[in-house]
Amino acid sequence: MKQDEPKPSASILKLFKDQLSLLDFFFCVLLLGFCLAVGAIISSYLIDHKSLISSVTEFYVSLSSPPPAQLPLLPPPITSPSLELLSTSIPPTEPPEQPTVLMTSSLERNGTKLQPPMAMEEISDEELLRRASMVPRIQKSQHKKSLKVAFMFLTRGSLPLAPLWEKFFKGHEGLYSIYVHSNPSYNGSVEPEGSVFHDRRIPSKEVQWGDFSMIEAERRLLAYALLDVSNQRFVLLSDACIPLFNFTTIYSYLIGSTKTFVEVFDDPSPAGRGRYSFQMEPLIELSQWRKGSQWFEIDRDLAIEIVSDHIYIPLFDRFCKNPCFGDEHYLPTLVNIRFPERNSNRTLTWVKWFDEGPHPTQFLRTYVTTWLLEWLRSQSKCEYNGKIVNICHLFARKFSPNTLSRLMRFAPKIMSFNT
Repeated sequence: MKQDEPKPSASILKLFKDQLSLLDFFFCVLLLGFCLAVGAIISSYLIDHKSLISSVTEFYVSLSSPPPAQLPLLPPPITSPSLELLSTSIPPTEPPEQPTVLMTSSLERNGTKLQPPMAMEEISDEELLRRASMVPRIQKSQHKKSLKVAFMFLTRGSLPLAPLWEKFFKGHEGLYSIYVHSNPSYNGSVEPEGSVFHDRRIPSKEVQWGDFSMIEAERRLLAYALLDVSNQRFVLLSDACIPLFNFTTIYSYLIGSTKTFVEVFDDPSPAGRGRYSFQMEPLIELSQWRKGSQWFEIDRDLAIEIVSDHIYIPLFDRFCKNPCFGDEHYLPTLVNIRFPERNSNRTLTWVKWFDEGPHPTQFLRTYVTTWLLEWLRSQSKCEYNGKIVNICHLFARKFSPNTLSRLMRFAPKIMSFNT
């Protein structure tokens, strides 16, 4: 049987289909290459014009978004905030970048007018001591330009020697603070607005000589002074005290000291150990009992310890009664037990016990001479920061009000006030 021949039309159709498949392949390759080229061109364009596109995008976004609220201006620094802010004070290990002055005694610092000192808030002693115990501790190596000395006056009424102190403080605004604790019944004349003692009276309570209320008054003064974190050294003075040197000398002596100045000694007499009560055991032993002058000068750390004390204060309140005078024993005993290595065991306030009795000799008008003032300034030698010096007392007492005229005549020249 003869084999069938392929039909010409079927062969042509198959050849045509093969050619179409080959063209489709080349077309796809070309199309893919074209797309890749176009993508590369677009990507390069976007990269080169990124900032322009970003600006355009932000512009259209801004058209569809509401405008942001205007930021408020920063408030001026607070120089006299409420005492209520103290309840959230910074922990002792994290002192503030710049001390916040809560209460100041000056109206001008470095030519810049300051707000007048605020009226001190009257609160309970418990709340006051609580706030003071929470204040920051600032090391002396920090903020040296901001450190101040707190001068704390414990008086019955007025300050008869205030004009002398006015000359002492003049020109040193911003380096000191003043606090006055007077009898709450005192209603004498109010210090004029230009005086350094204007509005410096703290809310006070009745104080009886030799009574536990004397210790309470000292703690009250310390507590108010501690609320100003710039106060680094604290001096307790009476209305009969005078400065023996100019402000610059006393300020440098106190700020530069490595120790506190609390008189501490063991007195075996009836006026010393004889005042001890064995009911204070075991917290206070007889061997730890000490005596010293009421007039002290301390640093910030010790001041905080005093206002925070809940161990020894109750003992003195209960068991140190007449003839035990707490103001002569509380602080010396506390320092002897807790901080003996940080204390110089001497007072900076000179006083003379000429006669027998519970009170020192009072200087009257005729006693005040240039010789006396010069002698008080250099009559002894002592240790200061590991060196022997002849400046041992920065203050002296007990000067009667009628000595003011002579003090005003002699003291400024001898003590070089305003330098």
